[in-house]
Amino acid sequence: MDIIKKGEEFEQRKHVFKTTSERIKASREVKDLILSLNEVYKQDKDPAIMDLMKRLTTIKQKIEKRLKGRPLTS
Repeated sequence: MDIIKKGEEFEQRKHVFKTTSERIKASREVKDLILSLNEVYKQDKDPAIMDLMKRLTTIKQKIEKRLKGRPLTS
């Protein structure tokens, strides 16, 4: 259950990424966490793991939204 602790630790961290490379690293890290939590969830079917995956997914979406930036307007 070490992966669950890593996911909770990532969730508690401050999410202030000043550079693009920091955002990319954070996005990749959270993606790996979500995928490994999914493998654990497939075996255990624990609703707490699903809730953690959902919270991490919202964090990942916010990071990726910031990475994409604003669309150009004419």
